[in-house]
Amino acid sequence: MRRSLLILAAALVVCTAVVGASYFVARQCCAHLLANSSDDLEWLRSEFHLSGTELQHVRQLHEGYLPKCRAICARIAVKKQELEAEFAASTNQVTPVIEQTLKDIAVLRAQCQAQMLQHFQEVSQAMPPAEGRRYLAEMQRLTLGFHEQFENRMSGPAHEHEHGHH
Repeated sequence: MRRSLLILAAALVVCTAVVGASYFVARQCCAHLLANSSDDLEWLRSEFHLSGTELQHVRQLHEGYLPKCRAICARIAVKKQELEAEFAASTNQVTPVIEQTLKDIAVLRAQCQAQMLQHFQEVSQAMPPAEGRRYLAEMQRLTLGFHEQFENRMSGPAHEHEHGHH
């Protein structure tokens, strides 16, 4: 019984860490987009060899995406506040409400990632084919790579004993 509780606790810690990492990536991406909402996309022209017309199309896609990004970030922020309030009220116990709120946040972050990947796909199609593939590969790496690095680090042989694996 004690071992089962330890495994459950370790799983909750890992899940919380993954959710935290997802939050960090989503927050960074949204903050970057919001900070650059003044149409600061000129770097794309030089990095991906875009014409003026291609860059203008990317700008339109970017402006269309910003409201979606703001909306999902706001929903994540509300759930995070709910989670913090529940933690404060629970005397540091992981309650069913906390577990559900963590799941809700994870779903929102997955929606955020899916929206970002869809946006990057659309942007890549506004570029010359080779540059679009390169852009999309880099955006996928940035969007998903942080999670994969964290998961690989936590699931590697050096951590097996720490997480209850024998």
